[in-house]
Amino acid sequence: MKNVLIIGSTGQIGSELTMKLRGIYGGANIVAGYIPGAEPKGELLESGPAEIVDITNVQQIADAVEKYHIDTIYNLAALLSAVAEAKPQLAWKIGLGGLFNVLEVAREKKCAVFTPSSIGSFGDDTPKDKTPQDTIHNPHTMYGVTKVSGELLSDYYFYRFGVDTRSVRFPGLISYVTPPGGGTTDYAVDIYYAAAKGEKFICPIAAGTFMDMMYMPDALRAAIEIMEADPTKFIHRNSFNIASMSFDPEIIYNNIRKFMPDFQMEYQVDPLRQKIADSWPNSLDDTCARNEWGWKPEYDLDTMTKDMLARLKERFGK
Repeated sequence: MKNVLIIGSTGQIGSELTMKLRGIYGGANIVAGYIPGAEPKGELLESGPAEIVDITNVQQIADAVEKYHIDTIYNLAALLSAVAEAKPQLAWKIGLGGLFNVLEVAREKKCAVFTPSSIGSFGDDTPKDKTPQDTIHNPHTMYGVTKVSGELLSDYYFYRFGVDTRSVRFPGLISYVTPPGGGTTDYAVDIYYAAAKGEKFICPIAAGTFMDMMYMPDALRAAIEIMEADPTKFIHRNSFNIASMSFDPEIIYNNIRKFMPDFQMEYQVDPLRQKIADSWPNSLDDTCARNEWGWKPEYDLDTMTKDMLARLKERFGK
């Protein structure tokens, strides 16, 4: 990677990935693509170039790639799971129509492309525990449908046109920098915010519901390392399971109480989010990512909790 365009640079992953890449490759070489109404602000705006790049507008993508001599595109534009269920047509337009636009520009301009997939690509018939790299995908959500289709489309552009497509299946991502954006796993972000503010947490996911989770610093490393990896070692491309930790609401609640004994939680289960969560894996087998490009997480639940609470308490002045 030399010159990178990040589409969706002001989102949950994009805002942090943009700054991480600028720290590695230099601010001038990382272009923050955004849509009107979601403009970059503060350090994200001041540390490097920014361009209006709506993923549904193929000309805007092509113009940015040409202007900045882009060789790598991070396509992070998407609606998260619960939001996608409320707006399925828009989720398809962004998730698949937008990806098609990115891949077409990448084919013409010889760019590499990273488009994240998700644990949402799996479904009710997928093995729940240590879900294999290669297994059945039958999601019953629009979010999941777009992720499976995106994996297949990305692989097609590699095999048919030689576009260097790569991706990972992100678990739920936990961050102290950006607020949750409507994902099913976002309860695991909200719970830390509530704890740091000294508030009782109302949990929308039932006890006993296990899902794979990952601390954002590990997710950012994965997104960068896979694009820097030697592709001659790849057996897979789109998309690699990556894993770090798996827990249910009771486990994360009790983990927080190790640091904040007075923290309280009660359950008010959201039927839509619970239905989505029940269709997802309890845990992923990431052996292929470890073997093919050296993936290895750095954070476990204890180290993540300690860092999350410290960072959020500092933010909220607690």
